[in-house]
Amino acid sequence: MTVSFRPGAAADDGVEHPSLVPAQLLADLGAAPERGPDTSTSTGRRRRVRRSVRDWVVDVTAFVASVLLGLVLVGVALSQPVPPPDGLLIADVVLGSVGCAALWLRRRWPVGVAVGLSLLASFSDMVAIACLFSLFAVAVHRRWPTVTAVTAVSLASFAVYIVVRPDPELPAWVFAVLGVVCTAAAVAWGMFVRARRQLVLSLRERAVRAESEQQLRVEQARHTERTRIAREMHDVLAHRLSLLSMHAGALEFRPDAPAAEVAQAAGIVRSSARQALEDLREVIGVLRHGGDGGGDPGTRPQPTLADVPALVEESRRAGVRVRVRYRVPELATVPSGAGRSAYRVLQEGLTNVRKHAPGTVASVLVEGGPGAGLVVELRNPTPAGGEIVPALPGGGTGLVGLLERVSLSGGHLEHGWTPDGEFRLRAELPWPGSA
Repeated sequence: MTVSFRPGAAADDGVEHPSLVPAQLLADLGAAPERGPDTSTSTGRRRRVRRSVRDWVVDVTAFVASVLLGLVLVGVALSQPVPPPDGLLIADVVLGSVGCAALWLRRRWPVGVAVGLSLLASFSDMVAIACLFSLFAVAVHRRWPTVTAVTAVSLASFAVYIVVRPDPELPAWVFAVLGVVCTAAAVAWGMFVRARRQLVLSLRERAVRAESEQQLRVEQARHTERTRIAREMHDVLAHRLSLLSMHAGALEFRPDAPAAEVAQAAGIVRSSARQALEDLREVIGVLRHGGDGGGDPGTRPQPTLADVPALVEESRRAGVRVRVRYRVPELATVPSGAGRSAYRVLQEGLTNVRKHAPGTVASVLVEGGPGAGLVVELRNPTPAGGEIVPALPGGGTGLVGLLERVSLSGGHLEHGWTPDGEFRLRAELPWPGSA
């Protein structure tokens, strides 16, 4: 049995051969309302689903078997010492033929066909086999309460048959047991087929859901990687490029500067550009290997808190006035994760001071200890004139990236203006105590 199922799409082309997949079964799985196998077009008109080759084979086999076996039962009745009246036999054959033909409708109206055939079976021999096929269809297409009710109707009709047309050569109780066994076998086989189809559909639904979840995980991983690359690029290059822009601007606006100053500024531009290329190469290597740079001899470890003095000195050479206070036992003892985040916070803060508040004094505070956490804070006053100077362009995403970085490290980031007119950037990072 081949079933093609797409969750939530039972009313369109997501289900191939709906006659093999009962609508009630799809409703059990939350994929379709309880209705026949027909689907509806967007205009509201019902569209009949074409039968597959398998459907035709099964339906033709059921019809032929019902007719032939029904005729056999009629022949057995004629061979009895006291055959039934001719009128009853004619009615049996005519109504039995109609009942066998009704099997072609059992997929669309299984309950109606089964009840009708059960009523005919109360006096007709020819329709008995067709009645069993209809009970099988009900067991496949409907839930057990409906199956139980239809089975009860069928057994009641069989009891009426025993009274109306008793077999003179077979005791009534033996005939009753035989009828109950045949009915139970047809219903049990139908429920088994239903359970098997339900299992197939549930497994297919699970496979489709797992595939969708896998695609979502892949997209999430790609988004996370893009965000990580963007953050690392910003953290590393913004600092260097701001130095390049500032010194290049100085050369542009002071063409008459002494040759010594021009040479010094050009040297800083050259060294900053080289350092920016090295930093970019390191970041790409780190991202490629998913580590801190130790997996590739061509890369250096990512900066930590121990590299803050070099960062401060570099900013001072660029013309930023920085005051630093260290209140930590030893910079090198800070955990690498917290130290790396602290370095990026100070790097972003000094870059922003250089870009938006040139000429001010940046105050840096680094304090903390094992068990007490690590705090890094940078303050700078409003530039002269009381307005932020948009000296260099910025994407406005640096602080957002810092917030994400600090949050992932288990810390807390604050930034904004204080009542005394200073801009404060403060990060609180975890520093576990000694074991």
